[in-house]
Amino acid sequence: MPKAPVYFFSHGGPDVQYNTKHPVYPVLQAIGKEITQKVKPKAVVVFSAHWQAEPNKIHLNNAEDTDLIYDFYGFPPEFYKATFPSKGSPELASRILNLLSTAGIRARGLKRGLDHGVFSGFNVAFSPESNPLNCPLVQVSLFNSEDPHAHFRLGEAVAPLRDEGIVIIGTGMTVHNLRDMRFAWGKPEPLPYAVSFDNALKEAVEADPAVRKERMAEILKRPDARQAHPWMDHLMPVYVAAGAAGEDKGVQTWTLHEASFAWAQYRFGEVPS
Repeated sequence: MPKAPVYFFSHGGPDVQYNTKHPVYPVLQAIGKEITQKVKPKAVVVFSAHWQAEPNKIHLNNAEDTDLIYDFYGFPPEFYKATFPSKGSPELASRILNLLSTAGIRARGLKRGLDHGVFSGFNVAFSPESNPLNCPLVQVSLFNSEDPHAHFRLGEAVAPLRDEGIVIIGTGMTVHNLRDMRFAWGKPEPLPYAVSFDNALKEAVEADPAVRKERMAEILKRPDARQAHPWMDHLMPVYVAAGAAGEDKGVQTWTLHEASFAWAQYRFGEVPS
């Protein structure tokens, strides 16, 4: 069995599943179909920007039945009625706990709902009506930190799952500044840092895997890094994905610069032909 590829989704806000005219909508649909129709995963393990557990400890959902967490406010009432049918896997959760323990990473299992970093984008990529994800889905937290090396190691720890036909997905945004959105939204040109940081991240992610970890850590020292990410929660899932990729190259499959955001999508590894 070939190694399953690793993905990073720029997931957008809770409106992404309703905004069918946004340019990212067909992109996420296409990525989802690639995963279900070509990769055909045995399971999916997802790391979302919206679950940062503890500074030095990982949490993961070990429940079979999972609700949704509407972790946003100020949106239309129907947004709080969103659904996303999924099944967890206590067995896979236990396997992940063992892998983390072997890597020296403290972790514990618990029951937690899927946050919108998962269900909003997944409702587009894996539409229950047109492209259902017919395999177990287990969400694992990030660390509550901005440490790129810790998140890279987290990805390395779960990388063996790829040999078992399990797809690992990180979800966040490649540029995410909500603070600046209020004066940048709707303007024809994105803010300069949305372009410059997204381009720098692309160069680092697509670097030779032998130097990728160092290149990706270096971009956090750029003067535009804190503009692009006032807090690095939406960026850390890229590091998890890159860590899980091992020696496989990363490629940016699509991006969009919009206001104070960037929507790059990444894949690491090969898709079965």
